[in-house]
Amino acid sequence: MNINKIFRKIIKDNFPALTHANYRYFWIGQCISLIGTWMQNVGQVWLVYSLTNSPLLTGIVSAVQFIPVTVFSLYAGVVIDKFPKKRILFLTQSTSMVLAFILAILIFTETVQYWHILIIAFILGCSNTVDMPTRQSFMIEITGREHLMNAIALNSMIFNLARIVGPSIGGIMLASAGAGWCFLMNGISFIAVLYGISKIQTEPFVRKANKNVRVLDEIKDGLVYIKNKTLLLKTLLMVTITGIFVYNFNVLIPVFTKQTLQMDGRTFGFLMASLGFGSLLGALTASIKGQKGPKPYILVFAAVGASLGLILTGLSKVYYLTAFFLAITGLFNILFSTTANSTLQINSSDEYRSRVMSVYSLLFAGSNPVGSLLSGAVSDKYSASTAFIVFGISVLILTACINLAFRKKTVLSASDDSCLN
Repeated sequence: MNINKIFRKIIKDNFPALTHANYRYFWIGQCISLIGTWMQNVGQVWLVYSLTNSPLLTGIVSAVQFIPVTVFSLYAGVVIDKFPKKRILFLTQSTSMVLAFILAILIFTETVQYWHILIIAFILGCSNTVDMPTRQSFMIEITGREHLMNAIALNSMIFNLARIVGPSIGGIMLASAGAGWCFLMNGISFIAVLYGISKIQTEPFVRKANKNVRVLDEIKDGLVYIKNKTLLLKTLLMVTITGIFVYNFNVLIPVFTKQTLQMDGRTFGFLMASLGFGSLLGALTASIKGQKGPKPYILVFAAVGASLGLILTGLSKVYYLTAFFLAITGLFNILFSTTANSTLQINSSDEYRSRVMSVYSLLFAGSNPVGSLLSGAVSDKYSASTAFIVFGISVLILTACINLAFRKKTVLSASDDSCLN
């Protein structure tokens, strides 16, 4: 058996989603584009904090970027099934590219101001509101149900590989050339994903519009569907918890770097890369071990692991120890998000999948404004270390409450059924 056959066997056995040509086009484009996205994330947070020297104002930018998700996600879930998702993705990715170039020009011409960043963050948030549920529900069209979980895990893997590479390059660029290059390189990186999307050839799932049914009725129908499926409802509640208390690293880590560790942008980039390295390990684990489908107990296990990682990070005062704890947190974060995502998609029917994923986007990303504001406020009043610890404890308590409540509900339902019999 030659090397080429061995390589193909490894791909087929462990990463079967890559055997689909359409998925490969999308995946390779994302590999390049996401590096640029993480470079921009690093550049944006550091730029805002340098302009304002305020954790609260830094948190407000993150909040503004996710406010559109909170307001419009449910509408997006109803609309996106009525158009080819390939066309929608091309539009949203093009919008993100243009916004990156605009911000780069503002920085290079030394005219950038705080309100510029707020406006661009809001427009980007509007684009992401449509982009996120579209990408999620597009996966099954380019891989099929059988390899859906593997595709989700591979997406998480490249997302977190980019989280390692992007912040590392971004930190170097911040220190040597300035934030403008982070935005310029991000804009250029979108060319790869746009090319990949243009090459995809698939039969789109387009739900026929019913003129007699209002959008609000379709939203309500989707919410009732979720309410009646216990596994979906429980998963989405846990997603809400992690969205508020766990995914606030873009606000907390730069403040922690300056306040607690008293270091510079290069250290910030390294800490973000450490978080991404742990997430990459989590994605690899989910991809290889998750061939038989998502396991509900992993959600609880991963949430507890992430909360402990947050607490340990807050207690740390040593540079390399902090990086290690962030890597652990990243591992459990991605294990949680991959399991939650695949659980929702696999257990949703085709008719409701986009609406379910729009609720997922709403709760996962839309809860971020709350978390960002909380992170900024707690860091402003106390410290980033305190915020890490408080948020970690909050996740532990709320995870326990949700699981106890659903266990009690299951016991009561079983008891009622036995009485009826």
